[in-house]
Amino acid sequence: MKIRIASILFFALTLFSCEDFLETPPIDQLRDETYWVNEASVRTFSYGFYSAYFTGYGSGNTWGRYFTGQALNDDFAPTTPVQFTPNAVPASGGGWTFTWVRKANIFINRVQTVPMSQEAINHWRGIGRFFRGLEYSDLVKSFGDVPWYSNSLLETDIDQLYKPRDRRTLVMDSVLADFKYAVENVRLTNGQKGQTVNRDVILAYMSRVFLFEGTWQKYHHNNSAKAAEYLAASKWAANEVIKSGRYRLGNYREVFNSLNLAGNPEVILYREYAPGVLTHALNSYNNKEPQTGPSKDLIDSYLGKDGLPIKVSTVYQGDKGITKVMANRDPRITQTFVSDQLRLNGIAGNYSTTGIATHKFLNEEIKDLPEGSLSGGYADAPVIRFGEVLMNYAEAVTELATVGGPEVTQGDLDISINVLRSRPGINIPKLEVKGGQPAINGQTYDDPDRDPSVPAFIWEIRRERRIELVFEGFRLDDLKRWKKLEYTNTITNPEINMGAWIRKADYPKLSTSVVVDKDQNDPEGYITPAWTAATQRTNTDPKYYLSPLPLDQIVLYKEKGVTLTQNPGW
Repeated sequence: MKIRIASILFFALTLFSCEDFLETPPIDQLRDETYWVNEASVRTFSYGFYSAYFTGYGSGNTWGRYFTGQALNDDFAPTTPVQFTPNAVPASGGGWTFTWVRKANIFINRVQTVPMSQEAINHWRGIGRFFRGLEYSDLVKSFGDVPWYSNSLLETDIDQLYKPRDRRTLVMDSVLADFKYAVENVRLTNGQKGQTVNRDVILAYMSRVFLFEGTWQKYHHNNSAKAAEYLAASKWAANEVIKSGRYRLGNYREVFNSLNLAGNPEVILYREYAPGVLTHALNSYNNKEPQTGPSKDLIDSYLGKDGLPIKVSTVYQGDKGITKVMANRDPRITQTFVSDQLRLNGIAGNYSTTGIATHKFLNEEIKDLPEGSLSGGYADAPVIRFGEVLMNYAEAVTELATVGGPEVTQGDLDISINVLRSRPGINIPKLEVKGGQPAINGQTYDDPDRDPSVPAFIWEIRRERRIELVFEGFRLDDLKRWKKLEYTNTITNPEINMGAWIRKADYPKLSTSVVVDKDQNDPEGYITPAWTAATQRTNTDPKYYLSPLPLDQIVLYKEKGVTLTQNPGW
């Protein structure tokens, strides 16, 4: 019987014995001395963090960060590209809140008072520090410098409530300390595997968080020392998961469209769904609804089956027709996209803006059933998986080598990227490193489409990440940490505003809204979803790397005699 987190939360108080439950005061009378009474109450409190951080495919008519969850990037070609909002300084809110920090601090402090073993206290303090670290990593990602709070505050703690922002490195050093404590103290087994936070979950997230921060320090602050420290932490955490031997790769697509992820060897943590209990709309969007399609830039990023970029591959057949596009490519392309047809507006109700449709998240077993439509989907969602950890390791070691760390070895690639490439059903040639350059079968190569400011080997690592994690909600964050928001400009990078090549005469029922090569009268060419000047995305100002602080907080701080500095450009 699978454990459902939603049910656990609803029935949390029944974890106590009947006598305990009958003697428990009403919820509106719960106080520290009546709630924090045993380990069961501590566990119940911890579940309150799950819905905030492990959203999976969302619920109801949503699908979380997956698929179009970060639509403002170069993977999608919509008819109306999402824009960076020029002057959207919020009057209040905007994500500037420390509610979850306070909740984590309360948890960390209170578990020390609960009558249980020291091992249990350390374990649950580690859980609390993990969630505090997650929250602060999100705050830093959004705002940069933020005030660090290691204890829960009262309304009377004015000096602390309105203290200035702490340096980003101070906060992330504290986050690193939180993760290290959690890794040392959280149990390897903590409830049902894949459904609750354990040591492996923390290590996996540690590899994600410090890959982000290490590359941010390198590319935004030129701080090689901090970049090296954080990248080393990411590498170490990923390697701990890898060498444990507890995870392995299976079928790529089954990780994303399975109705039951329990026991899937790749999944480290997942969110469970069940019909009539908790459902989402992702299955329907991948099957019955019009889609925002993948950009030509993304499709062209997939290697040939010979492991080489399409501009140098000897097996690439070109892009004149969906059959040629999909032939002789990295098989992840056919496991992510529909390979036997174009879905065009005016012809297919479930058309794609670029003609190429996604089915990475589609479960064929229920696609024609009522529960496979609208918001009734119940495929389980991977929250964090081994494939990402392998990718985090590969990038961490590659970037670490540029800031004073050891050189990338073939062994590094063979335990990370080449495991991904040898996944069942994929089996493309291994990536090799030769004189610091990418190589296949002993021959170095260089992608003609490479950004000249990015070294050839790093370019290949980033390509692999883009393909392996496509539509999983990482791309915008990746562009930000690499300081590459200019990739999202539709004028300077026109292939992010292009789709499949078509000949209009082949599709008599084609909608007149389908434009090729920016000309409604052109008989053939590449679909151009956003073809008017007014719809282009051109403003990629550096200020968009961080979010603005809300105006009301700046005013409140000023009233207390403290200056809360707005982020640059806002």
